Amino acid sequence: MVKKVLFLSSANSARSQMAEAFLRALAGDAFEAFSAGTVPRDLHPLAIAAMAERGIDMGDQRPKGLHEFMGKERFEYLITVCDRAEKECPMFPGVGAREYWPIDDPARAGGSAEERLVTFREVRDYIEARVRRWLVERRYKPVLELSGQGTTGDR
Repeated sequence: MVKKVLFLSSANSARSQMAEAFLRALAGDAFEAFSAGTVPRDLHPLAIAAMAERGIDMGDQRPKGLHEFMGKERFEYLITVCDRAEKECPMFPGVGAREYWPIDDPARAGGSAEERLVTFREVRDYIEARVRRWLVERRYKPVLELSGQGTTGDR
């Protein structure tokens, strides 16, 4: 049976979307990945660009609100990836395990477009390393290499 995983952030515009995309790319058919936000906003273009550098197209993904899933889906795992979502997420019926991965929001980065992209890359690389570690913790061997640039590893 495929296990469902929901990644939750406040806006569902970058972190949770990247985590969803990495789980899909690294886990194959072992897990079914979803993402949502407590207050969803448009997918951030720098998140799309940073993921494309790793060979992952997020063009089919869209921002989703938590209400799309509450009471409608059963998830084996709910993983919140930001402080706000961790605090605002109510008890979620139908969740087997809940985890919290605090990840800084790259959308809050300042500076030039290139400096902001660097921040998105750092967050992307952290999320990839965290998803890989999470898979190994569940005794699943993730895909070894994705296309694109190498990662900077877990921070």
